[in-house]
Amino acid sequence: MKCNLAPWDRSLRFILGILGLAYAIAGGPAWMYLSIYFILTAAWGFCTVYAFLRIQTLSEKTREFFKK
Repeated sequence: MKCNLAPWDRSLRFILGILGLAYAIAGGPAWMYLSIYFILTAAWGFCTVYAFLRIQTLSEKTREFFKK
């Protein structure tokens, strides 16, 4: 699978996902789905919304590094 998320983007998504899950457990269950999406995209390094909109936060230099 192609990566389209930069390391900083993946880290931010993971942190937001964990915070969202904590909020969902505390009583806001609607945030759970978005939080799980953030955590999964952080783990995979691929965002389907970014792919649909043709957005890539991963630089060309970093993309070449991950191909090797």
